[in-house]
Amino acid sequence: VQLQASGGGLVQSGGSLKLSCEVSGNTGGTNTQGWYRQAPGKQRELVALINREDLTHYADSVKGRFTVSRDNDKKRVYLQMNSLKPWDTAVYYCHLQDHYLYNHWGRGTQVTVSS
Repeated sequence: VQLQASGGGLVQSGGSLKLSCEVSGNTGGTNTQGWYRQAPGKQRELVALINREDLTHYADSVKGRFTVSRDNDKKRVYLQMNSLKPWDTAVYYCHLQDHYLYNHWGRGTQVTVSS
């Protein structure tokens, strides 16, 4: 299984970006998909995820600003990020937990929000 994230970049505070993650390979079924992020000097943290019942969960810091979604075939996962703030600056990682509860990670895409 490979996860390829794209869509990161530099944006001004208040701007928007949409991240995309393409899933390739056989996952044997998907438990959850979503996004994590890691800022310099900080631990990786959950941003948003969507489970097999299409229920979503968000970190408190992004609720109301970010939206996670995916295609029906679960081959692409998206993160729409609005009202971006400088503290959203981080490397964003695509994540998938498969049917066997094994965690797969993408290589990450940099998001930088300038003030």
